[in-house]
Amino acid sequence: MTHTLSARLRIGVVGAGRVGAVLAARLRCAGHEIVAAAGESDASARRIADLLPGVPTEKPSVVARACDVLLLTVPDDMLANVVSMLSASGAIREGQHVVHTSGRHGLDVLAPAQEVGARVVAMHPAMTFTGTALDLDRLDGCVFGLTAPDAERVFVSDLVVDLGGRPMWVPEASRTLYHAGLAHGANHLVTLVTESMEMLTAAGADDPAGTLRPLLTAALDNALEHGDAALTGPIVRGDVNTVAAHLEEIAAKAPQTMESYVALGRATLGRAVTDGRLLPIRALKIHQLLAEALAESTTTPAFQRDAR
Repeated sequence: MTHTLSARLRIGVVGAGRVGAVLAARLRCAGHEIVAAAGESDASARRIADLLPGVPTEKPSVVARACDVLLLTVPDDMLANVVSMLSASGAIREGQHVVHTSGRHGLDVLAPAQEVGARVVAMHPAMTFTGTALDLDRLDGCVFGLTAPDAERVFVSDLVVDLGGRPMWVPEASRTLYHAGLAHGANHLVTLVTESMEMLTAAGADDPAGTLRPLLTAALDNALEHGDAALTGPIVRGDVNTVAAHLEEIAAKAPQTMESYVALGRATLGRAVTDGRLLPIRALKIHQLLAEALAESTTTPAFQRDAR
């Protein structure tokens, strides 16, 4: 793989977690130099050894001073503090590129770096990472949500190409909504699928994952291609008795899934009525069933049980 940027970059990474180590390794494959990496945990140390052999592990301030492009791949809630500390200490300097990979944050969080003359960029990969070499090829075609000043757009676009990805421009004011959309689709999908497997296990399935895989694969492909038109099932058909039977069985055998079943049922109901596939009078009956089932549910969320 050859890099598209006109010069070989000297890159430092602060936060060698699942994302940082992989991105740095991919940029190294593109011909750029990874001068140093910072990571405090044992897992980070292993990733640096596995994905970035020969790259020294240093303190964040040392990494920042050693590089021309500083890649900040720390957790969202730590990012502001890291930027402030590195900027105040003089580790971040004028003309240096400072790039963070947070989905939620845009350029505002990089204001301290910008004030000292750094060239700031937000570059979020819309992908789930394992933090292993498996991710390197998965970056091919990955969309990166980008927010950057006009003067940095060419630079960050070329950086994304060197990572094997595709740029998508996100306005500063839309960063949090962009991230919420990704989290809702990916993170909540994991919860949904896990709960579905729990229901099937309670029903006696010996391979719940294998049972769901063909159905979920087709449903995901159809939803991405056709949106609401891909909806099927008892709620869209208005099968009141089937929904009632579902709720009864869930209450008896998988009560931990009741809250999400009702919430997603209500959302599906609203979409089916809006696009005209379900008559309002039948939708009202299902809505009442869902409300009654939730009211009667005695399920206590896990985090509340743990707090007792």
